[in-house]
Parts: sequence; structure tokens; C-alpha cells
Amino acid sequence: MTELPRGGKPMQNHVKTPSVRYTNGRIYSAADPRATAMLVRGSSIAWLGDTADAPAADRTVDLAGALITPAFVDAHLHATDTGLAFDSLDLSGVRSAGELLDAVAAFAADRPAGAVVHGHGWDESTWAEQTPPAAAELERAAGGRRVYLTQASVHSALVSSSLLPAAAGVEGYDESGWVREQAHHAVRAVALGSLTAGQRTAAQATALSRAAELGIAAVHECGGPGTSSEADFASVLALSGRGLPKVYGYWGELGGADKARELGAHGAGGDLYADGAFGSRTASVRHAYADGDHGCGEAFLTADQVAEHLLDCVRVGFQGGFHAIGDAAIGTVLEGFALAAKQVGVDRLREGHHRIEHVELIDKAMIARMVEFGAIASVQPIFDALWGGPDRMYAQRLGVERAMATNPIGAMHATGVTLAFGSDSPVTPLDPWATVVAAAAPRNPVYRMSVRSAFAASTRGGWRAAGITDRVGVLAPGHSATFAVWETPGGVQDGLPALLPDIEGVTPARPVCRRTVLHGETIFEE
Repeated sequence: MTELPRGGKPMQNHVKTPSVRYTNGRIYSAADPRATAMLVRGSSIAWLGDTADAPAADRTVDLAGALITPAFVDAHLHATDTGLAFDSLDLSGVRSAGELLDAVAAFAADRPAGAVVHGHGWDESTWAEQTPPAAAELERAAGGRRVYLTQASVHSALVSSSLLPAAAGVEGYDESGWVREQAHHAVRAVALGSLTAGQRTAAQATALSRAAELGIAAVHECGGPGTSSEADFASVLALSGRGLPKVYGYWGELGGADKARELGAHGAGGDLYADGAFGSRTASVRHAYADGDHGCGEAFLTADQVAEHLLDCVRVGFQGGFHAIGDAAIGTVLEGFALAAKQVGVDRLREGHHRIEHVELIDKAMIARMVEFGAIASVQPIFDALWGGPDRMYAQRLGVERAMATNPIGAMHATGVTLAFGSDSPVTPLDPWATVVAAAAPRNPVYRMSVRSAFAASTRGGWRAAGITDRVGVLAPGHSATFAVWETPGGVQDGLPALLPDIEGVTPARPVCRRTVLHGETIFEE
């Protein structure tokens, strides 16, 4: 793909909107499915058509056969944690407590004595012996440095002896060093508080830059008490669009609609926790966990509290939302929607485009209620790819029958629930095409959806989940010039990169992003 300057200079004293024409490619557009060229003027698409008919422009980009699609939107992300994960200790590959301790020792050796050793991604469900190391063992391995290691779900962590006192007396504390929920939030505040403002901003910029490199033009940052700080939230919002993806911030604090607005948030939701996560056995479920004496998880909200928060959002004119993973938590949230609807009416509640994040263990009746209340499902198909099916972590936690019922994303789509796809990074990696594949080929084939529908949920769905429905998320004249350019070594099928295995079981090579454009501004170019 080469860029060719166009001769000539603009007239003096005449302000001309810069224009770029993209030629000799393929354009994924319902407005002109056979288009091979596109003209961008300023922040908008001005024209689509055949390369031979392309209007003149200030610059020409020869696509050399590359594909242009709408850019991705990641509808659930944690920028600071994502950026830190690129430079911290990756524990996703360890398969025993001993391997984890060895990894900590090797990583900590290069860190200053007063540093906090940050690590992420251990998953004891993949270990033969599923007992993680104790706090004292972590302390010794790190040479006395403080250690903070988030489990794959990021709803619990292993911490060393010197960090553990920060959680003493807090719900979720365990002297072993494996802390959950509120105790985890307490040690998390200390671990992230060890970062300077510059380190924090650098981590956020790393995350957003990496997103742009993957064809992601916008992200939904999910913050709130226990998840991040107000300073952290303000920092990432300040980076929005500054040569980086657009950031829509969601502040998850009960009754915090006014505060969310003051912080510059786009909505009062995201990680407003109705429950925890399956990996930490803290998702609130109707029937007890299958692996040991762990009860039914943790319920953090009542239906009355959910209703009060929604009514607060209606009063302020703000989008609200909740984190709900288990069926008991989702049921509570939807009962809260029903209570709020009795106060303001279903139609007014629907106007708020309120969201539920994750929505993993949900039945047909609850799906119907989501449609009734116009609730948007902000979901992560990669959860199913990593932990779903009959023989992975969800099956350990819930039993095979319930595991196979998790993440019925295709059923929600077929029933009319508005979907937005995200990664919940660093819980799962930034990888939008893998997200599309996970939704189109789930572990339970009953929940399949088309690649085109999954792609729409990964692109236009993210804008719609933020309440932005006008002229963005599709490529058409008069719409926003927000798109990504892809090399497609695996070929193109039905207008999009070929992603699924062919009849011989051969998986096509994944697309490679060459350029990402946000409202006409290039935010990544290879």
C-alpha cells in the first residue's frame, strides 16, 4: 500500500478541507458492495465507487488490494491494567504453583527493592494441583518485594505478606494471600497507587496505542470505586482522541450519576458490580457452585438499589448500567429494571439505552426481559472461547450443563437484544477478530451467529451501546470516516476476511491492520 502526493497547491487565503482518496481496494459497504475506492473529506466519507471514477483529492492512498471495513469498538476495557499487562509479568502460561513462584523470582530480580511486582493471568483451573502459593512464599520468591498477581478474571489476586495487611478486616480477606472482591479492591488500590502519574498515563497510552494497531478506533473505559480511581479515570479520558482511539468513560458507582457526569463520564455504569466472576466463584448464581463448598457466590446489589440507580440516571438524563455475570445477579438487575419501569414507564426507561455488562448465565425469560426494557448486552465472546465448553473452567465451577448454557450470545441476538462486543482487557487480550470468531463459532453450536452479525456487534454495536447511532459504524457517503485498512492473507468471504475453518478444517490466516482512521484522522499507520 503506497501513498502518493498530489501535485498543486491550494489557493492563497482559501481554506480547503483536506481530502484523501483510497483506490484499488475493496470496501465493506452496503451502500456500494462493489466499491473499490473511497473519498474522505475532513471527518466524513464523501464518495464511494469504482477506482476509475474516483474524484481528485489532495492525497491518494493506493490500497493495493487491501480491504477497508468500519473500525472496531471495544465496548469494555481497563486501560491502565491493559497497559501494565504489556510490561508486567504474564502468568497465563504457568501450570503450577511452582512455575508461578519461579516466574515471580525471575521477574522480580530486575525490579527495584521498593517496587510492586505486578502480574496477571494465572488460572488455577488449568493446574493439576489447584492450590496457589501462599503469601509468604510469594514474599520470599520476590526477595521481599510486594507482589500483586491478578487471577485471569481480575476479581481476585494473590498478594505477598507485605501487601496483605492492606486487606485485613475487609470482606474477602484470606490469610493465605488469595484475596477476593472488597479485600482485593483494598490491595489493588495500594498496588496501583504505587504508580506515579506519569507511569499511569504511559500505561494507558500503551493500551490505546495497541488498540489502534488492531483496528480499534474507540473503547469504553470501565472505571469506578474498587476498579480504578478518579485520577486514573480522568487521566485516560484526557487521552481520548489525541492521536489515539476515542474513549467513552463509564463510572460504576451506586447512585453516582451526578458524580459520573462531573468526572466527564459517558455513563454511570460499566463495573457497577451486582456480583463477581466465575473464576473467583463470586458470580451470584441461583444454584451452588459445583466445585467445593463455595455456596452461590456474592450478591452486591438488591433490586431496590438497582431501581434507585436507574431512576437516578433517568433524573440526570444519563445512561446507566451494571456488571452482572451469574443468573441470580442478572435476575436481580432485571427485577430492578422492572421496579424502575413502574415509576417512570417502560418507554422512558428504554430511552436511556441502559447496559448490562457480561451477561453470561442467562435464560430465555431473562433475555425476553432485556428486550422488553431495551437493555444493551455488553458481552465478551472470548470468555466462552477460553473457559466455556464441557471441559474447561466454567464446567469445573458450574457443572457441564450450566457451562454449556453460558454466553448464549447468538440466542440474545436472535431474540433482539442489542449487542456490543468487547474484550474486558486485560481479562482477555485485545484481539477483535478473535472476538468475531468466538461469537460465530461458540463452544455450544446452538448459540452460533453469522460472521457478519458478529462483526456488526464488534463495530456498529459499540457505537450504539454508547448511544451514538447517527452516521457512524458503517461506510457510506455522509457518514464518519472511521475505518480500518486490512491485509487479508486468508482471503475474503462475503465481503469480510475469511475467518472460519474451511470444509477441510484449514483455518485462514488472520487479517493484519495497516491503518486505523478515526473521524478522518489516521491514528495508526504501519
